[in-house]
Amino acid sequence: MPAPRKPRNPGSTDPKNRKKNGKGPGWRPFFGGPTFFSNLVTTIVIFLLLMSAYSLAVSFSQPSNVIPFSQVASDVASGKVQSIDVSGDSLSLTYVNGATKTSRKDSSSDLTSELANYGVTPAELSKVAVTIEGQGGLSFWLITLGPTLLGFIFIGLLFWFLMRQVRGAGVQAFSFGQSKARMIDPADLSQRVTFKDVAGAKEAKEELVEIVDFLKNPKKFLDIGARIPKGIILMGAPGTGKTLLARAVAGEAGVPFFSISGSEFVEMFVGIGASRVRDLFQMAKRAAPAIIFVDEIDAVGRVRGTGVGGGNDEREQTLNQILVEMDGFEPNEKVIVMAATNRPDVLDPALLRPGRFDRRVTIDLPDRSDREAILNVHAKAKPLGPDVKLSVIAERTPGFSGAELYSLMNEAAILAARENRKEITQYDLIRSIEKVMLGPERKSHLLTKKEKELTAYHEAGHALVSSILPFADPVHKVSIISRGRAAGYTLKLPFEDKKMQSRKQFYDDIAATLGGYVAEEMLFDDLTTGPSNDLAVITNIARNMVARFGMSEKLGPIAFGTREMGNEPYSEKVAAEIDAEVSRIIDTQMKRARTVLEDHRGALDSIAKTLVEKETIEREDFEKLLILNGIEPKKPDEDIVQPAVVIAPDADKPHGID
Repeated sequence: MPAPRKPRNPGSTDPKNRKKNGKGPGWRPFFGGPTFFSNLVTTIVIFLLLMSAYSLAVSFSQPSNVIPFSQVASDVASGKVQSIDVSGDSLSLTYVNGATKTSRKDSSSDLTSELANYGVTPAELSKVAVTIEGQGGLSFWLITLGPTLLGFIFIGLLFWFLMRQVRGAGVQAFSFGQSKARMIDPADLSQRVTFKDVAGAKEAKEELVEIVDFLKNPKKFLDIGARIPKGIILMGAPGTGKTLLARAVAGEAGVPFFSISGSEFVEMFVGIGASRVRDLFQMAKRAAPAIIFVDEIDAVGRVRGTGVGGGNDEREQTLNQILVEMDGFEPNEKVIVMAATNRPDVLDPALLRPGRFDRRVTIDLPDRSDREAILNVHAKAKPLGPDVKLSVIAERTPGFSGAELYSLMNEAAILAARENRKEITQYDLIRSIEKVMLGPERKSHLLTKKEKELTAYHEAGHALVSSILPFADPVHKVSIISRGRAAGYTLKLPFEDKKMQSRKQFYDDIAATLGGYVAEEMLFDDLTTGPSNDLAVITNIARNMVARFGMSEKLGPIAFGTREMGNEPYSEKVAAEIDAEVSRIIDTQMKRARTVLEDHRGALDSIAKTLVEKETIEREDFEKLLILNGIEPKKPDEDIVQPAVVIAPDADKPHGID
């Protein structure tokens, strides 16, 4: 139910004023309230002022030598008048001495009869030359109907002006059912996108090439009895380029592209979404061949039967209409429906069955070569300095989506412009990586001497444990400069992109993440709130290892699922065993981290001292510190083959203090 409209008159909501003005909280003025009446009064005042000005002008425009008709009769009888010009009721008199005067006669009688009534004889009138001018048709009608027409015109304009003030949502209600889709015309080259503008996603583009071929040459497919998929659903993480690929298909085929978001179908009134779906499909059929693109289709395409009203709510009505429209397509209508979502698991099965969205195209995060290609695309319109190496930037951005790479290049350009430089340098791009990942530097966030030392040992603990353990990622940078919510951070990046992660890698990640926690406890015999984010990360990793990936030695290869909203897929006894196994894994890896820090205490002190002095240690300087303390830096090793599982959430995120 919509919220009640706020009263126009603030004073009427006060209970003390209820008796005084009789306007309760739900009161709303007739015809729009004070605005309507103020416009009405203003219009009437302006009209009266204009009429007064017109009357004044007319009075000033009248000649001063107007005489009464009785004097006209007297002058004619005495022989002073030489001629009279009659034009309707107006008389223009020319006297013997050359003077001219005007007068008016009675409109119900002619000049001769009226002069006779005043005693002028025919003999006296015969001495005067009388000329009668016929009144034109246009002037006659203007004079006769002019005042009436002006009144009607004024009333019409007044009502038109006032109706504009009170139209509001009432008149706009007729457009509720119309589609709000935005169309990109293939002739508009400024908005045209082709596959050349989309780097990476090779497999996805190969899947979509035949859609382009069908839109260009459908006869080749129809003649052999093939039916092109009616619907293509693009699935992938946010920012991977799903919308861009859909636009590229339309750009390659040269057909109209109708785009709309799934949430734009749903309104407060039941049936509006279904009406918009019908209107959208009718528009596309008229413009066929064409592409309809529905972004975030999970807004209306979720599994039915879970809504309020027994399946009759607005969202489900809209989904039903989409299903009906897609079933109504004929093979020769040449309309392709594309949709995008990052939640394919929540979609209704009827939406994904053959004949509807029966082709699914998965768009993964770009690998290193794809990231470099994407960076080259976004760098076309940007002046790069001679020291820029996009391959290095691609190497340091594993897990970045296409949207994040665009943001990286844009942030680098902003940094260069802020410092009044004409080219983007490699240093700008390196800084932009950290800005996109962690946020801007908080230069105003100054640490006390003790806090700075504690943060340095915390980050040194992360970096040292990660450098010693064989399956942890190598360290690229350590800093105690605040960024975003982190007071410091350790940037760890793998030598190669990892699509899967092993149990040993998970163990070493947990131990490296606990390195900061253990370092604080060892050096200061106390704990702070700094490692809170680290603890959340390792708990999530350990629980996923036990409950999702079957990596627990005690519970074995079982996927227990999750316990959400009261739906518990396992018993309380099993839940206690899972919690105990998670605690065991974390305790074991904490002991490993403690052993590493105790065995290499000199290296820990050296790294922390350097951090206090320089605040940031890059990879080259960090490896020199390791060598000075007898530790061999990590190098790529292609001979190690690791067991394969899906990467756990947050496993590759840089570690930092909140």
